[in-house]
Amino acid sequence: MSGSNARLQAIGAVRNHVAVTSVGGRGGPPGEVFGQNVFTVAVMKERLPKQVFKKLMGTIEHSEPLDPTVADVVAAAMKAWAMEKGATHYAHVFYPLTGLTAEKHDSFLEPGEDGSSIAEFAGKTLIQGEPDASSFPNGGMRSTFEARGYTGWDVTSPAYILENPNGNTLCIPTVFVSMTGEALDHKTPLLRSQQAMAAQAERVLKLFGHDKPAAVVSFAGAEQEYFLIDRSFFLARPDLLNAGRTLFGANPPKGQEFEDHYFGTIPERVLAFMLDAEQELFKLGIPAKTRHNEVAPGQFEIAPMFERANVAADHQQLLMVIMKRVAQKHGMECLFHEKPFEGINGSGKHINFSVGNSTEGNLLLPGDTPHDNAQFLIFCAAVIRAVHKFGGLLRASVASASNDHRLGANEAPPAIISIFLGDQLADVFDQIAKGGATMSKAKGHLQLGVDTLPVLPSDPGDRNRTSPFAFTGNRFEFRAPGSLQSIAGPMITINTILADSLDSLASELETLVGDGLDLDAAVQKVLAGVITAHGAVVFNGDGYSEEWQEEAAVRGLPNLRTTVDAVPQLITPDAIELFSKYGVFNEREMHGRYEVALEHYVRSVDVEAHSTLEMATTSIMPAALRYQTELATNLSSLKAIGVEIDTSTLDEVSAAISALRAGILVLRNGLADEPGPSALDEATHSRDVLIPAISALRSAGDALESLVADDLWPLPTYQEMLYIL
Repeated sequence: MSGSNARLQAIGAVRNHVAVTSVGGRGGPPGEVFGQNVFTVAVMKERLPKQVFKKLMGTIEHSEPLDPTVADVVAAAMKAWAMEKGATHYAHVFYPLTGLTAEKHDSFLEPGEDGSSIAEFAGKTLIQGEPDASSFPNGGMRSTFEARGYTGWDVTSPAYILENPNGNTLCIPTVFVSMTGEALDHKTPLLRSQQAMAAQAERVLKLFGHDKPAAVVSFAGAEQEYFLIDRSFFLARPDLLNAGRTLFGANPPKGQEFEDHYFGTIPERVLAFMLDAEQELFKLGIPAKTRHNEVAPGQFEIAPMFERANVAADHQQLLMVIMKRVAQKHGMECLFHEKPFEGINGSGKHINFSVGNSTEGNLLLPGDTPHDNAQFLIFCAAVIRAVHKFGGLLRASVASASNDHRLGANEAPPAIISIFLGDQLADVFDQIAKGGATMSKAKGHLQLGVDTLPVLPSDPGDRNRTSPFAFTGNRFEFRAPGSLQSIAGPMITINTILADSLDSLASELETLVGDGLDLDAAVQKVLAGVITAHGAVVFNGDGYSEEWQEEAAVRGLPNLRTTVDAVPQLITPDAIELFSKYGVFNEREMHGRYEVALEHYVRSVDVEAHSTLEMATTSIMPAALRYQTELATNLSSLKAIGVEIDTSTLDEVSAAISALRAGILVLRNGLADEPGPSALDEATHSRDVLIPAISALRSAGDALESLVADDLWPLPTYQEMLYIL
């Protein structure tokens, strides 16, 4: 089958996929199905002895040490519940440094001495598993031949049932560590960072008179952006199959310039997918709340409610698995790459972040008069200090080859990490810097000029979509994370740098109060010091402007444009001291993550380079040569019968083919080059040699797409992929 036939057949196949009915079957109203496949607190309360339940809740709700004696009882109850739900196997689910979800399945059934089978699931099996650790990234912390690794039950994240037509599986969220106890995953350091942040936050709360504050936790709600395309197109694009993004593709006549897709009516086929996906998410206790069209054609968003950061991270990974699975049932492919299509907006995963506990609530809630809310101002100031002092680490936490395509473009915040506070808070901190805050800008009202419309309250400040770290009323929104990545990495960094700031501010306050200064005066002194030393990170203007690039440099804010620039931030002496001090990473773990990040970058670019080369050589070049031959033959025939001919089209096609040949040669040579011996050398070669060669070859291929006859072009086009759904 020729490439052109494959493309045309893909277009035809779309017609068979445009079914808008549910494929999953509705399981009842959301309120009835929510959490039905989760080993929830309610299920535990019903099935566990009272004392066991109490001990377990002490760990889940109050961060008390887990009593290992409860494991056998919990395991028996969990097994019985899971088998009633049709589970035949159990799996320890963990999150290795691949950035993906991993799981090892084992059967509940074990052979008995008489040839029968017995359902077994003991406490020791629940608590600990042993997957092969040799095949997962570790950044040099372990030799390849050292295979032993351990998974350990995370009681704070609930177990759940993953359904399959041929048998269900009990999934147990776990950490994944080496034999020496070093983290090989994202969950272990996330839990460590949460614990570190909580300890320092509780110190601050005690200064404000809360003698026995409940355990403080970080909360997260991640807005997930994604693209949907028909699966026939996906399977006809080798670049999407291998690299997750299109490596060739000319801009369509209509892109997103009309902005008519944003918040538009959701296509019926997409809505059917969304409804089925939400049904599956509800069963797993994932509180999907918002759905809408995003700015780019074919782009959409789903956003859950706030949850504890650890559970939110687990749910985000599960959400991506579920959405891909459900999309395929609807004949579509769900794309999570940050920039699957050139020239239109990419996708992010904005993390809405806050801290709080069960007794004081949200500690980032300013109230109507934030200038009077000293406790809030201290926590807000801690965030300002943390982002200014460790902006490089925040940038490193979202660094990847795929996110590099998005950061700094007009749909994402720049690589410069700054904070947006809004008019009200910026004014309060400005007053503090000048001697003390005495008022807060109040909310206003919108006068709409129509008597039948209600009077609408307006916030005292607008939002800023160009800011990477913006205060949005009762939380901060970190907008730099990419749609493909786990939120655990950014949350580890946020928790740890916030722990450092809360530690510093608590120590200052304790010293000042101990020296006889009253708390209000001490707070004023500390806040003034923070905004004076770290106010340079606050920027309420247009983060996309060229002027901001220049101003940020004057302010001393780093502009780490690429992953190769950002990742070395992980192994600076300050970074190693920070993460070691709070027990989140030791030095070996930091160096391991540095090596893994660079290795992942190199491999991603290498896959793109080889895919680009293959597509240019085996798909685009043959189509172009066929068209060149067809043109030359036709012109020769016309010339033979005396018709005056115009060779400009043939000349243009020939020149584009020559550019394609030259681009192929440059990329081949780049792949054949031998970079230096270190991971950073390899990554630098990928950035400085391979990526420009990929881009140049793409330009040549895209030029040919606009010249070659449509019936000869081998690849589904942007116009088809983005608009035929």
